[in-house]
Amino acid sequence: MCLDAVRSVLASLEGKRFKRLFLVSCGGSQALMMPGKFFVDKFAKTLFPQHYNSNEFIYLDPDSLDDSSIVILCSQEGKTPETVAAAAFARKKGATVITIAMVDNSPLQDAGGELFVKYGYYETADAIDTSYGVVYLLVSGIIDNQEGTGYFNEMVDSLHKIQPIIAEAKKRYEPKALDFAKRCKDAKVIYSLAAGTDYSQSYVMCNCYLMEMQWINAIPIHAGEFFHGPFEIIEENSPVIILLGSGDCRFLEERALKFCQKYTKELFIIDTSEFCFDGISKNYVGYMSTLILNNICRLYCKKIAVERNHPLDIRRYMHIVEY
Repeated sequence: MCLDAVRSVLASLEGKRFKRLFLVSCGGSQALMMPGKFFVDKFAKTLFPQHYNSNEFIYLDPDSLDDSSIVILCSQEGKTPETVAAAAFARKKGATVITIAMVDNSPLQDAGGELFVKYGYYETADAIDTSYGVVYLLVSGIIDNQEGTGYFNEMVDSLHKIQPIIAEAKKRYEPKALDFAKRCKDAKVIYSLAAGTDYSQSYVMCNCYLMEMQWINAIPIHAGEFFHGPFEIIEENSPVIILLGSGDCRFLEERALKFCQKYTKELFIIDTSEFCFDGISKNYVGYMSTLILNNICRLYCKKIAVERNHPLDIRRYMHIVEY
């Protein structure tokens, strides 16, 4: 569904050269941009990526934002006011703007202009058609356009090949998700640790699922920062979810794991090394393993919602009161 739309956007960019890529969104949409930034950091030689909250982007007003910039913005339903404003702001500065959303003809698409990709619903779409997949396709294709690297076709191949692995992971982790839900349904606070591209999933799990959707105090902690203060809060009964990806920053996660294995009995490990990535290029395994974590973390939160009799779509404030 999304591949043709992405190809069309990339074709319109052929021959253009950009100095900076800005990835701009809020909340879960901001988190899904993180792995894309890491990909550009890792593989691009001529493109410098920056990652911003939408309002931060506007109020900072970076001097480097100009007609040599390309900006990708995401909002699930295309209605997030701050992101809509950021798209208009970027266009006014002369930047090339790409917007992505789950619906057509949204305020975000109107603000962003003609370069738009509609992505699929995360519960039912294949990886290549999700927001994560679209961002991966866009950033790899933009690098290709500038540097002739061939990353785009490898990304397409990897996204196709990860889909059956995601299905296997969800099935295998079903009982572990239920165990987490039963043990943590009454928890006052939950911590999640990860690093690199995987930190995006700690962010989503804590900020979006546990705090927003379950009203549980939850804190995403960067595994590399864990030993610079946060580890002092860990006690024998502290619930900690450790995300172990298969990318460059796994060592940081493993180091945090070793500490937590000593000091808490409420440890929940999601480890992507349990799965076989045969056929996926080594350069892409870490980025694909983050998609596995995304699906398993969502499974954990769906299970705890059932155990707590607190559906994921209940809100106190969001879209209900003025803020």
